[in-house]
Amino acid sequence: MSKIMYDYIENYIRKLIPEEQGFLKELEQYAKDNNVPIVQKETAKFLQLMVTIKRPLKILELGTAIGYSAILMATNSEAHITSIDRSEEMVNIALQNIHKYGMDKRINVILGDCMESLKGLKDEYDIIFIDAGKGHYEDFFNECLRMLKKDGIVIADNVLFRGMVANRELLQRRKITIVKRMKSYLDMVSNDKNLITSVIPMGDGIAVTTRR
Repeated sequence: MSKIMYDYIENYIRKLIPEEQGFLKELEQYAKDNNVPIVQKETAKFLQLMVTIKRPLKILELGTAIGYSAILMATNSEAHITSIDRSEEMVNIALQNIHKYGMDKRINVILGDCMESLKGLKDEYDIIFIDAGKGHYEDFFNECLRMLKKDGIVIADNVLFRGMVANRELLQRRKITIVKRMKSYLDMVSNDKNLITSVIPMGDGIAVTTRR
């Protein structure tokens, strides 16, 4: 389990969420069979909710993987999505999935380091979804903020990182740097008087941030 909340609550919430059908279900199975990390079931439902409420025209995603979350958000909105990933293997798989799902004109994937790629972007985005480079969220955010529309939102996944951010007893030595940096990110977005942030104990922890 995620170690973010009580197992019985997590199990109950997941049972409330209907199973995806069709191509999204195929992608979930591919990710499971090939040990590819994609957003957790309740996080996927949260993304669906947010794009439905926000009705974004442009979304920026950091961390493409096999394209699951990008396709999910595109399916539930009319947005054009730009997604960045540094893994050539993942980008190639994502492009195949995006083409197979008929989303070539809606989803653009950039192969490259997220930080370097961000510096070259000029558009403004309604939603920015951060799900890459767990130790670099703070750097990503500072660059993303200049591209966030005035009423835009930043959704950051994995911010409680298997419970380690909140509970030292769960901390693994090899993850100390990531946990320290994630704490720094949460401190920054929580204490900046120009921002308002809610940390949600769902999935692996989600932080939603917008300007005041």
